[in-house]
Amino acid sequence: MKKYTITVNGTAYEVEVEDMGGAVAAAPKAAAPKAAAPAPAAAPAPKAAAPAPAAKPVAAGSATISAPMPGKVLEVKVKAGDAVKSGDVVMILEAMKMQNEIMAPADGTISDVRVAAGQTVGTGDVMIVM
Repeated sequence: MKKYTITVNGTAYEVEVEDMGGAVAAAPKAAAPKAAAPAPAAAPAPKAAAPAPAAKPVAAGSATISAPMPGKVLEVKVKAGDAVKSGDVVMILEAMKMQNEIMAPADGTISDVRVAAGQTVGTGDVMIVM
């Protein structure tokens, strides 16, 4: 058995493929080029690349607003340059069919909005820099 990692829509799946041999070997050879994309095994590298945007440098003294849970950004209520007060709603995040208000942790000015409506985020992804 051979193990492959296949990524579908950003989700990695580990699959095992059994080599049957014999006359049916022509089909696995044809399937091998498809599976020869164990380059998708390198696809988990984009997962490592996904946190890279979150790894953009944040200026010293800046506060960040990170995703508390995985979800989909429904609405971003602020833009770069907006002044916010502690507790102001800065975005709406949908998670588990519920709309969650994401609030500013402190008074400040928005310096960078790193997400847009419709984008999916994971736990800990930096969404806004203040």
